[in-house]
Amino acid sequence: MDVLQIILQVLLVLTSGFLTLLILMHKGKGGGLSDMFGGGISSAAGSSGVAERNLNRITISFALVWAIVIVLLGLIQKVS
Repeated sequence: MDVLQIILQVLLVLTSGFLTLLILMHKGKGGGLSDMFGGGISSAAGSSGVAERNLNRITISFALVWAIVIVLLGLIQKVS
């Protein structure tokens, strides 16, 4: 159980970091953090509907993995 818990904790840290970066990459609807970090670049790259949809899909996938890892870690803690 300890090895599984360590693997899940590492996966949680990695998905948390990637999820943060993915959320910051989304096109802002005005004056948010996404505009602070290269607003001109994000407006040019975010104008494509396909790119934005793919970014949404990737973000949702990472969020689902993140939530599943949290639930699994909670179940491991409860059993231990």
